[in-house]
Amino acid sequence: MLIAGPTASGKSAVALALAQAHNGVVINADSMQVYGDLRLITARPSVDEEKQAEHVLYGHVDAAENYSVGRWCVDAKAALEAAEAAGRLAVVVGGTGLYFKMLLNGLAAVPPIPADIRADVRGRLAETGVAPLYDELRQRDPVTAARLMPGDRSRISRALEVVLATGRSLTDWHRDGLPPVLDTNEAVKLFLTPERGALVARIEARFDVMLEQGALDEVRALKARGLDPTLPAMKAHGVPWLLRHFDGEMSLEDAATMAKQDTRRYAKRQTTWFRNQMPGWTWAMPDEAGRVAGGMLAGLS
Repeated sequence: MLIAGPTASGKSAVALALAQAHNGVVINADSMQVYGDLRLITARPSVDEEKQAEHVLYGHVDAAENYSVGRWCVDAKAALEAAEAAGRLAVVVGGTGLYFKMLLNGLAAVPPIPADIRADVRGRLAETGVAPLYDELRQRDPVTAARLMPGDRSRISRALEVVLATGRSLTDWHRDGLPPVLDTNEAVKLFLTPERGALVARIEARFDVMLEQGALDEVRALKARGLDPTLPAMKAHGVPWLLRHFDGEMSLEDAATMAKQDTRRYAKRQTTWFRNQMPGWTWAMPDEAGRVAGGMLAGLS
């Protein structure tokens, strides 16, 4: 059972209810909820919720690591196989579209990047910015460079690392991918589609609750670690703005306002991305999702 949807759409609650009703295990498909340092600011399931049904691939990665979609696919495959072996329903839930796409469509078999090459590229990114790296990528891998926005720091540095480490274009690697983990025609796929106004209200209220519950202390502790600002965990929604608040650049109120704005925009992009990239999913309003999912599962038996 695959459950996706924009942030704050109620995916985790639906997944938990299904896991409880069908002897299931909840498998995380959110790229930020993997980080152990970020329980509150990423709205990970609470400790109490995790006790109500088994949850895996949550908080198992240190924020100092650059957790990749490739590593998630390996971890998710193992979790799916374990659930199947135990005769349990696997409920994969999250909002990271690329995770679901790679689960169903496969992944490029790019080998690990040597630490010295990664350190060199990331060091140059921090020192000179993304423009020189993009120029170099255009020379070494013009096909991939043409597909990227000139200001996309993460993807440009990644593509340059690959071509420097392997001598091959990232585009070439994409032609030699790993097989899909699941058959898209057999997987039960549900996308939650809340009404826009209700979703905006949920996003804003949830961020206020995050702050009340200790998200500020969570980000303060993350800042104290002095991690590379280009790491994924340092770019989780709300984190960059709260870091700027700690640096004295803005008030907490302004930081919260900007964090909510970013999250609203992200939620809109998530829905648009799924509509364009992931055909064949059943779309349902959150209050109908449990019933719809139950019917879809019953149809398999």
